[in-house]
Amino acid sequence: MPRSVPPPSTPPVPLADLLARTDLGLRQLAGPRSGVTFHWVHTSEMADPVPYLLGGELLLTAGVHLAEAAASEDGAALDAYLDGYAARTVAAGAAALGFGIAPVHRTVPPALVDACDRHGLALVEVPQETPFTAVESAVWQAVTEARHRELTRIGAAQRALSAAAARPEPATAVLRALARHAHGWAALLAPDGTAHGTAGPRPSAACRAAAVRLAGVVTAGGPTSAADALPGTQLTGYALTGRTLPGPQEAAPAGTGPKETGGGLALVVATDPDDPPAHTIAGVAAVLLSLITGPAATGPAGGDHAAALVHLLVGAAPSDVAPFLGHPRWTVVHAVPRRDTPAAPAGLARALTTPLVAPASAPDGLRALVPGDGAVGALPGWTLGVSAPVPVVDLPAADRHAANALRRALARRTPLVHHHAAGPNGLGALVDPADAREHARALLAPLVDSPPLRATLHNWLSLHGSWDRTATALGIHRNTVRQRITRIAGLLDTDLDDPDVRMELWFALRTLEDEADETPNRSLPNQRNERPESALSPQHPQEPQRTGKPG
Repeated sequence: MPRSVPPPSTPPVPLADLLARTDLGLRQLAGPRSGVTFHWVHTSEMADPVPYLLGGELLLTAGVHLAEAAASEDGAALDAYLDGYAARTVAAGAAALGFGIAPVHRTVPPALVDACDRHGLALVEVPQETPFTAVESAVWQAVTEARHRELTRIGAAQRALSAAAARPEPATAVLRALARHAHGWAALLAPDGTAHGTAGPRPSAACRAAAVRLAGVVTAGGPTSAADALPGTQLTGYALTGRTLPGPQEAAPAGTGPKETGGGLALVVATDPDDPPAHTIAGVAAVLLSLITGPAATGPAGGDHAAALVHLLVGAAPSDVAPFLGHPRWTVVHAVPRRDTPAAPAGLARALTTPLVAPASAPDGLRALVPGDGAVGALPGWTLGVSAPVPVVDLPAADRHAANALRRALARRTPLVHHHAAGPNGLGALVDPADAREHARALLAPLVDSPPLRATLHNWLSLHGSWDRTATALGIHRNTVRQRITRIAGLLDTDLDDPDVRMELWFALRTLEDEADETPNRSLPNQRNERPESALSPQHPQEPQRTGKPG
């Protein structure tokens, strides 16, 4: 049985798309002919590839490890070896095997074809004229294109959901937008299973019954989100920090909000299990529906927040909506759940006692706005990065500070890190801001065209030169950090071991960090499912790689 592997961090690539590339000339010889997808590619000539696989790979081999067994006149021994190899590859979670012709083998061994058929492993012949690097390049091109499609789809869905939330019947409009963009069925269910709104194709009786069970689980005071699987369907339930909307046979009095029932509502979404963006889109909808149906939405604060949202949607500046928010200063919190904590916006909203929670850029990441007059402490099950309290107009900078603080918290494996703004007597107060920016731009000019190097230098300095913590913060391998720092030292023509140099570079980075258009775009690693950058490239750090076929 294939081993359990964490969910992949890259979109799936259908094997059929690679086979359709006439420039590669690939040919499938064995295994399933449809429905095969993979997430990355890896080359290995090891007899046992299991230690070097993460699951979901297209594994490429030229059969160097078969040479000794193939040279033997004992056909039974070769058959047994190839059967074990196919079995181990499947057990490691690989999705397909690519076998290169020449220089070691003139054809794919028939026994390997039979073994792959027995174990259900897709086997692809790579012709002599196609180097492995060409296959790897095609895979990463397909992954990049798929990721772009996913992000485009999620962005369009977020805009549609935000627009729906500002309509006269926001809950109904959000449900319809969710079903349309998640390509599934969505429902608002009470704890007893009563539907207070549905959208999308009518589900089967089994799906409807499972949805009712999920609603009962998440509204019973237990987990704030839960999932269930049916053949061909993934069900996800979210507890909303809300009240029950008027049922089909009753109407809420004019000018009033949802009817209080005490149990709250659940959003249940049924989607394709192989559609990860649908989960992200459902999370956005859960946040909006929590605001729409929540107790705060029926009070003055909820009305003011809705008014602020409407003003922003029609183009108002943040300074114009500040009076609607009720507090002069706000704290930004970035959060990611730990392994045993559901990534539910409603759970974080309850823990921070704020309805202003939304997804962040990190996988499973959330951001929240908390009134600045209160303190934010550590929360069980969450890792937090917290900004200093700021006026509304400074929230974009505070958002970056909170993201940086969260990166440091993840790298240090500590539950909470606060960003502390420089005081009035800091070094920056002694230098004219224009002069400081001019000096910083000149000092960092060699890195201006390389945001990854800027991000690496920033994190490495902030974590006191720790290779491991920097690698964790950036989601890359520690050897990649070392290579980047060496390159940075060469580009800047300086000694990064000199504390004076480090101080000057840190001052320059902090000076430019306040300029949003020059801040490096650094993504957060997924604490549940961290995937090193090196695992997303054709070269794996743990095993020497070949850029093409041997020879």
